[in-house]
Amino acid sequence: MSPPPNPQFTLQFLSNVLCQRGPSSLPYTEDAKWLIRQHLVSLTETHPSLQPKTATYNHNDGTTVNLLQVDGTIPMVYQSVTYNIPIIIWLMETYPRSSPCVYVAPTRDMIIKRPHPHVNPSGIVSIPYLHNWVYPSSNLVDMVRNLSHLFGREPPLYTRQSQSQSRPNENSLATTSSSGLEVGVSNLGNSRPTSIPPRAYSSLSSPYGGGGGGRFPASPQRQNTDDPNEVYRKNAINKLVDSLHGDITMLRKNREVEMEGLISAQMVLRQREEVLAKGLREMVGEKEGLEQQLQMVLMNTDILEGWLRDNEGKMGMKTGNVDTDEAFVPCDALSKQMLESTASDLAIEDAIYSLDKAAQEGSIPVDQYLKNIRSLSREQFFHRATAAKVRAAQMQTQVVSMAARAPQYAM
Repeated sequence: MSPPPNPQFTLQFLSNVLCQRGPSSLPYTEDAKWLIRQHLVSLTETHPSLQPKTATYNHNDGTTVNLLQVDGTIPMVYQSVTYNIPIIIWLMETYPRSSPCVYVAPTRDMIIKRPHPHVNPSGIVSIPYLHNWVYPSSNLVDMVRNLSHLFGREPPLYTRQSQSQSRPNENSLATTSSSGLEVGVSNLGNSRPTSIPPRAYSSLSSPYGGGGGGRFPASPQRQNTDDPNEVYRKNAINKLVDSLHGDITMLRKNREVEMEGLISAQMVLRQREEVLAKGLREMVGEKEGLEQQLQMVLMNTDILEGWLRDNEGKMGMKTGNVDTDEAFVPCDALSKQMLESTASDLAIEDAIYSLDKAAQEGSIPVDQYLKNIRSLSREQFFHRATAAKVRAAQMQTQVVSMAARAPQYAM
């Protein structure tokens, strides 16, 4: 018997094949590769005879795909003797959200039992565990354990009948090998002989034999007359197994519903997390905008406080009526020019209004009215153009002044 493979080598192999990119990459989703790796590592640790590898799988429609495959044997206890069943496990593209595809792989001297409740003539395995596969609780270790148990109750393989075999009795259902292990074939009819001659295998020559060096078992032996106690015991066991299977199925369904609810709650929490993160980013942006506005307010406040300090003394000296010409004193040449241009513009506006009223009342002739309006409008245009140029110059001066004061208001 060859020594078991190195677990470290298996772990390195899985890490390499699952991390491949490009045309040679495996068709599994990125979020499932970690769970696939865990399932295969647990399976090889529990059953060292099963080893993963990559192989090409042919679909029924003719397409091919490179998939992970587990090839080897699983133990089966039949009549207190342990035998090894050769199987192949394919991890399909949607694994682990869907169940794997399991095949029984008989050797040349083995044949699949017909009929078998869990294995069809082509070797495809169909057991309740695969039909009730629940992501992410179902795994390969539990599947192989369940498969070994079911095969122990009814083996799927038996020894192929030899061509040179003697047929001593048409009604015989079993013969006994030299090691004391009963070997038989299911009798599909009274006209088909079923006895199989003994053929011994050593534990070194065949990996599928039992621990005592016996040959591979055949289909369970049938007796012409069944013991009522044995029949009652088998019926009770079958009923108990069916009841237990129903309870397990119901428990799996309930856990699946709970898990779906938890996954939905997780999605809702993630959406709320995204909304909160977006709101936090908006609040940070709003805070930065308010800080900029605060700096502008502080600069304007400083300017107004300076103006008040310069003019409060002048206003306090006046006890009577305030002369508007003395109350507002231009601080520079541009301000004086702006004040004069604005005053002239407003004075001409009042004059034009008075001429309109006089023309409506008939106090002045129309030709004199038009002549005065043309003259005043030309003068008003020049005053307004001058005020616009002065305003632009003042804005430029103010921007330069604020830029010079900005560092002292930095947060």
